[in-house]
Amino acid sequence: QVQLVESGGGLVQAGGSLRLSCVASGRTFDKNLMGWFRQAPGKEREFVGAITWNYGNTYYPESVKGRFTISRDKSKNTVYLQMNSLNPEDAAVYYCAVRLGVVFTTKSNDYDYWGQGTQVTVSS
Repeated sequence: QVQLVESGGGLVQAGGSLRLSCVASGRTFDKNLMGWFRQAPGKEREFVGAITWNYGNTYYPESVKGRFTISRDKSKNTVYLQMNSLNPEDAAVYYCAVRLGVVFTTKSNDYDYWGQGTQVTVSS
C-alpha cells in the first residue's frame, strides 16, 4: 500500500521560507510523477508543482515559479517542496501526491495516492 507522509508545515512570516517533506513508501516510484498541491479554505485544490521521480524534471505554475522548488532524494524516498518569499496567499494545506505514470498533469484527479496534508500559515 502506498503511503505518503508530509511534514514541515507551520507558521511563517510573510517573506519567509519553509521546506516541506513528503516521505513515500509502499512501492518503487520509477516512472512516476510526484506532485504537490495546496488547498485553502473555500477554494479548489491547486497544483503547485511536480517532479518526475526518475529524471527529476520539474514543472511549476506561474503563481509559484521562481519561488518554489521541488526536489527528490531517491535514497530517502522523499520529495521536498522548498518555498521562498511566502505571502499570505500561499497559506493552505499542502499535499503531496503520486501519479502512477510519468505523463505530466496538473489535474488532481489524475493523481492516484495522496498524503494527509500539512498546514502552512503565513502571517502578514
